This record gives sequence, structure tokens and C-alpha cells, in this order.
Amino acid sequence: MTEQIPQYQAVKDDAKELAKAEQAIRAQATTRNDRWYPRFHIASDGGWINDPNGLCFYRGRWHVYYQLHPYGTQWGPMHWGHVSSVDMVTWRREPVAMAPTLKQEQDGVFSGSAVVGDDGKLRFYYTGHRWANGHDGADGECQVQMLAEAVDNDAAHLKKIGMIIDCPKDKVDSHFRDPKVWKQGDTWYLIHGVSSAQRRGQIWLYSSVDMVHWEFERVLFEHDDPDVFMLECPDFYPLHDPSGRTWWVLCFSAMGSKAQGFVNRNANNAGYVVGSWEVGGPFTPLRGFNLWDWGHNFYAPQSFQAPDGRQIMYGWMSPFVKPIPMEDDGWCGQLTLARTITIDEDGNISSKPVDEITALREDKVQLDPLKLEVNEELLIAEDAEAVEIEVEFDMRHTSAERFGLRVHATSDGSYTYIAYDAQIGRVVIDRQAAVRGDRGYRAAPVQLGKDTGDILKLRVFVDRGSVEVYINDGSEVMSSYSYPSAGRRAVVLLSESGITRVNTLVMHHLADIGLE
Repeated sequence: MTEQIPQYQAVKDDAKELAKAEQAIRAQATTRNDRWYPRFHIASDGGWINDPNGLCFYRGRWHVYYQLHPYGTQWGPMHWGHVSSVDMVTWRREPVAMAPTLKQEQDGVFSGSAVVGDDGKLRFYYTGHRWANGHDGADGECQVQMLAEAVDNDAAHLKKIGMIIDCPKDKVDSHFRDPKVWKQGDTWYLIHGVSSAQRRGQIWLYSSVDMVHWEFERVLFEHDDPDVFMLECPDFYPLHDPSGRTWWVLCFSAMGSKAQGFVNRNANNAGYVVGSWEVGGPFTPLRGFNLWDWGHNFYAPQSFQAPDGRQIMYGWMSPFVKPIPMEDDGWCGQLTLARTITIDEDGNISSKPVDEITALREDKVQLDPLKLEVNEELLIAEDAEAVEIEVEFDMRHTSAERFGLRVHATSDGSYTYIAYDAQIGRVVIDRQAAVRGDRGYRAAPVQLGKDTGDILKLRVFVDRGSVEVYINDGSEVMSSYSYPSAGRRAVVLLSESGITRVNTLVMHHLADIGLE
């Protein structure tokens, strides 16, 4: 006889586990060191966070859930944290949304998505996680797909429904997680990531008419690199270009990819493939693989469609490479800014901060057009803790080999350098002068020419412990942690081995988002 679906097997009291998690977070928050704690990025009050989860707009509020370990600043048994907002500008903390309390998730409530059904209910699809040997990953993992529902208008309290998709262990090598659900026509679809029995990274597709009982449809995608053994946090959605053509974007975070030149420099790397898809058929890639973000610290993005049609994405600024200085401060990890994803008629994707971010601007400091002489430096701000900088360089009249901004520059010589390097034709985030944390540099490609008017535009967000750089209206993006020393954090404009022409430079001090 087939077991009942969904399966609900409680092993711990939900209310008690949620209360314990809240208490643990509060304890860490009381002693938290805020030297690098973000002012305008989402982070937990205390503990460790990773992937954004359950992104949605529901009954007048924007909701961001995220993977949370409330009992320490390293990765551990996953819970779901939660913040919400009426305007995507100022946020409030909500109670911990989920703790591992069912048998199928007793070692962690892993990542998932949210969707509003035809009945108006907000449903959450997520992965239940167990260690095969009961205590660590030495003997593999047991992962299944789970369902929960919001029980209040603020989606602050969730009711677990149980397991809806079991793992076919003969076809899977442990990894079987991260469901994303959407509706196409009259049918609901679900994808999640898989490591096949042959350890190939795949994405599987399911369908349903009632959002509870799911039928396997097909392997939607298999990565062509045999080193890639798992595709985490998949996402799949259509984008419409200005001419009205529909492109499908398949997103994943690839585990096992090897570095090739400037690409895939991080431990694991998140990107996308643009292609075509029709219901009942395969996904057909039309363009090659692209990184979402070229910085040191970006992973596991998730997107959702806003009521106005925008595709909005958050990523996790992943701090897996040690040393991780913020581990000692009572918190660890933050999300990126919310980004609007668009596509042009050639299938090129851009990622820009959502327009709502401009409401955080407190002032405007603007410089006249200027010329920096050979090796000249110009102090832009003596102390910039939370700022946005918009700068436009005239490439036709610039001869410098490298030029850009030193941020988080402190009296001990520590800084992070955001620069254009003419010898490689890329924008770099260079942390070689960092006193704390990982160093190294990352480099993003830049397309210059008649389409850009030989202009390089950088939009740089400097928070207490991180930088985000948007290149030429978001054609490429870079996100990296940066841990400044104590004291004033200057911003310096400089030109190396040549002159630099700056058409405009505007700086805004940014307000906090209400989560400090």
C-alpha cells in the first residue's frame, strides 16, 4: 500500500523549538559587535545565515526568508529566519519561521520557495534534510521535498503540512533539494536540484494540479561539466525583451565547477543559462553559461515576480573562505541588495538594484567634471560607513593603466580597491591591502564602444563590511566582503600610470533599513 502523501511525522515540539531559536538569537544580539554589521543589507540579529528563501509579496508586504543557524556563527542545523517590509526600504524582524521538528527534516529545514495558490493561500516548498548516519555527512544525506502554509496575514507563522516528494535513492547520490514552484497555464510546476546516481548535476521537473501531489516529468537540464556534481538552488522563469520575445532563464549554483581564468574563482559558483522552453518539452540553451556576479562572495540567488511584473532577485553573500572575521562578532552572513533582472533583444541580462533603494538616500554630494593627473589621488570622503557612489569615467580621454576608488581606507593602510584595469579590460575588486579576512582579487568583463559611448559607469554601494559594484547599468555585478580597521573609513579616487577623466561623481549617504 502506498504511504499517504503528504507525510507528517513530528519528532519535536514546534513551538518550543522556535522559542529556543529566538532566545539564542537574542542572546547573541545583546553582545553583537556592529563594526561590520550591515546598515542597508539584510542580516540576522545573531547567528549564521545563508540562502535567501521564500521570497514573495503577500497581502501588502514584501517577505524575505533565509537559511538561519541560530545557535552559532558557523553553518549548522538550518532554520528559516524572516524579515518583511511594506516598501522594500524599511524592514522589520519577524519571528523565526521554521525549525527542524519533523522526522524528514530533523537535521535541517533547507532552502525553498514561496508561491500563492489559486485559493489565496501562501505555500512554502522546501527541503527536509537528514544525515544518513544520524550525525554528519560522512555517509551521505537524506533529502526530501516538504510543504508548509502561512496561517496569518503577515506570514509570520507557518503550518507544516509534511513531505510531498520522497527521494528515489536508487537514482540519486544524496543531494536532492531546493524546490522552486510556479504556475504555467492550468498546471503547477516544480524544479529542484539533484546529484544523479552517476554524480552529475541535474535539475528535475515535476507537475501538479493540486499543489500537493506531484508527478515527475523529466530531467530538465544536466550540466555538461562532469566535475559539476550538484546544481543547488535552481530557479526558472521567463523574461520578455523590449520586442516582446520570451526568453527562459535557468539559474543554478554549481558545486564542483573548476576555475578557468577569470571564471568560477569561488568555491562554488552561481550563474544562469538563457534559452527556450515549451510545456512538455526540454529546455534548450541558446546562450552559454554566465556568472550572476563576479565578486568574491555571491551564491545561492533566488528570484520572484513582483506584482508589477518585475523579476526581483536576492543573493547570499557567502563567507565560506576562511578567515571569516565576523564569526567572532555574534553574527555571520548577509544578503545582497534586491536586484531587478531584465533582458535585451540579444539575450543579454542586466541586474540593477531595485528602484526602491533610492529612498535610502539622505543627501547628494556632487563633484564637477575633473581630471586626475598621473598617480594623483583625491579624497572623496573622510569617513564613509554607508554610502552609494555613482561615477562616470570618460574612457576616450583616459590613459591610466588603473583607476578607481579605494574604499574602507583606514589609517593603518588597509583598503579595498575598486578599479578598472586597462591591461586586462576588466573592473576588479582587489583586496590585497586588506588587513583582515581573505584577500585576492576578482575581475569582471567590461564591454566598451559605440553602445556605451566609451563611458564606464560604476554604481558602488559601500556598507560597513561589504561592497557591491554595478557596472554599466548592471551589465555585470560584483559583490565582496571588506573588513575595514577601526577609525575613519575614507573613500579615495585615484589614477595610476596615466591621467583619468571623470565626467561626474555623485555620493549619497544611505540610511539604515531598520534591522540594526
